[in-house]
Parts: sequence; structure tokens; C-alpha cells
Amino acid sequence: MYTIGQVSAMFNLPVSTLRYYDKEGFFPNLERKGNIRYFSDNELEALRIIECLKKSGLEIKDIKQFFIWVSEGSSSYEK
Repeated sequence: MYTIGQVSAMFNLPVSTLRYYDKEGFFPNLERKGNIRYFSDNELEALRIIECLKKSGLEIKDIKQFFIWVSEGSSSYEK
């Protein structure tokens, strides 16, 4: 488990960006203890995907849609 500061350093992202992603629902299973967010390997993988999709030119709204399709599984393959 990693704190938001550790993840910020790992991905070279501002803490505010990580909080924004959390607010946008990219980390539905993010563990919290008090006011401290703890990121697991699942959240780190989601961040890798988000950053890759951003570099390919997708906007956050499109990345959110992609995550929705992934959560729907094979029923969304044609989309």
C-alpha cells in the first residue's frame, strides 16, 4: 500500500491530480484510513492506464467511458 505522496512521486504527478482522479471515480476501491488514501497495486495499474490513454490524446471524459466499458466486461466489446 502506498500513500498519495508516494504515488505522486512514483508517477511524477501532483497530489491534486491524484485527488481529482479519485473524485472522478477512477479508484472505486481505494482504501482510506481517516483522511489518508492508500493506493494498492490495482490503483497503480489504473494510473498507468490513465496516463497511457492521456498520452494517446484521450480526454478524461473519454477515459472514464473506457473504464466503464472495461467494468461491463465482454458485453461492451463492440463499443
